[in-house]
Amino acid sequence: MRSRLILLTTAFLLFILALPALAATQNSEMDIEWFTLGMGLFGGLAMFLFGMEQMSEGLQAAAGDSLKQVLSRLTRNRVMGAISGAFITAVLNSSSVTTVLVVGFISAGLMTLTQSVGIIMGANIGSTFTAQIVAFNVSHYALIMVAIGFFLLFTGKAEKTRHYGAVIMGLGLVFYGMGVMGDSMLPLRSYPPFLDLMVKMENPLLGILVGAIFTGLVQSSAATTGIAIVMASSGLITLPAGIALAFGANIGTCVTAVLASIGKPVEAVRAATVHVLFNVAGVLLWFLFIPQLADFIVAISPAAPELSGKAKMAAEVPRQIANAHTVFNVANTLLFIGFTPWFARMAERLVPERPSEEKVIIEPLHLEADVLEVPSVALEQVRYEIGHMGDIITEMFDTLRTGLASKNTEDLDAIGKLDDKVDILHDAILEYLRDIRQQSLTDKQSDRFQALMSTTLNLENLADIINDELLVLAKRFVSLETAPSEATRLLAFTLAEKVGHALEQVIQAIREDDEMAAQEVISLKEEVHRIVSEFLASQAQRFGSKDGARLQLVRLEMEFLEKLRSIYTLTKRIAKDFVPAEVASKA
Repeated sequence: MRSRLILLTTAFLLFILALPALAATQNSEMDIEWFTLGMGLFGGLAMFLFGMEQMSEGLQAAAGDSLKQVLSRLTRNRVMGAISGAFITAVLNSSSVTTVLVVGFISAGLMTLTQSVGIIMGANIGSTFTAQIVAFNVSHYALIMVAIGFFLLFTGKAEKTRHYGAVIMGLGLVFYGMGVMGDSMLPLRSYPPFLDLMVKMENPLLGILVGAIFTGLVQSSAATTGIAIVMASSGLITLPAGIALAFGANIGTCVTAVLASIGKPVEAVRAATVHVLFNVAGVLLWFLFIPQLADFIVAISPAAPELSGKAKMAAEVPRQIANAHTVFNVANTLLFIGFTPWFARMAERLVPERPSEEKVIIEPLHLEADVLEVPSVALEQVRYEIGHMGDIITEMFDTLRTGLASKNTEDLDAIGKLDDKVDILHDAILEYLRDIRQQSLTDKQSDRFQALMSTTLNLENLADIINDELLVLAKRFVSLETAPSEATRLLAFTLAEKVGHALEQVIQAIREDDEMAAQEVISLKEEVHRIVSEFLASQAQRFGSKDGARLQLVRLEMEFLEKLRSIYTLTKRIAKDFVPAEVASKA
């Protein structure tokens, strides 16, 4: 995803350059003023891209927190998966971010690669949403939309109102930028070299190549299709040429997904591979039938019979290009939706599992920089990564219990290496959270941010208790010659089992946002307290012993008990962030 800072800076500079072009007048008897034309074209493009970004941010803020629920609930079958992929991509205005979401679900075990194929197919349909909007020729009302959106954005008291203001203002900037680009290109309608070039664009392969390259450069298929629509509204390109550019945009948009998958887990590379396979297969299937597709689109699109020549093209072709883009992607999804297992198997064959390497150094699996500008998605990635860190902490605790029961010092020594991994992930999560904090967060997202920050810190404290305190006590237990009584051993084993279960459940609550698992952790409170009370009563009777070795064992057992209770307290504290406030207040 483009950096917001770069986008804002570029948009501002090009907007300043475009100002002279807005006041410039064209004289048909003079040569084309290329500098003025360039300022208008690139300044309009800057406003167009900035408007899309503003509109997308508003939509994300308004609906972003529900995207995960939509994705998780509508993936039970291929068709519903495609529908959810289309909806999410239309809101995010980025099929690449949809792919990142999908990878997160696959990595967390909430979705299979086969299930994800339908979502990726639907993402292509969602990417046509912007083209359908910009095909409306309402540039005369663009500044009114900018004014209304600005008013709502900066005076609205309700958060939703401000989000809708951003959407309206962004949409106005999209139309205004299109108007500026269209006006700046009018002189080209009578410029023979440019017209000759547009004739060459009738060659499907050239059109597809140009569309793919431009989309790869700007990393936005919507921008490519939007510019094709602007050129069509100026009477500069025909419908077949516009369709070829849209086909190229479908291939070029894969560049973003491929670049984002470099150095990422296998699941990310496979999802990007599915994206490439599907898009390229669709273009290969259709590019020889562009004339037939164009005829079909003309038949189903609105006509302007009262016009003729360039004016007729300018009135009809923009909507026809948008319709062709949508029909093409919907048809591809319908054609290939039955072959989702094949796409998944092909991706697995092309991207095999990497050989596993045992190493202390570990890398985050889910902290994707590409989605930082979409806070709702970025916060979900943090949750998945916290679950990843939690799995290692659970392994630490299980290793401690096993090593203590068998008096195996090698098991106990392995805990330190696991703690090193936890420290690395902890630092990476906090750094990623700091990056998220730089974004504009809604109140709900800010609450989620605080909960995830608190969870990360509590889990790190929990890992430190295991490595720095329980591990030391365990090694002292192993070195003692005096063994605990059977009753004491049974109570300690039962308490450790309950604490271990609480730890597993709280990690499940984090990874799956599982309220029931969090409530189960909280419900263990009475049982843990009962076991602790029994343990304390048993130990109180033994404090009168004059046997030094036995007294040392009692002290160790009491310390061990206290550390287990501390771990449960931390798990309960974490669980309270994943249940309703009224439940948490009673815990």
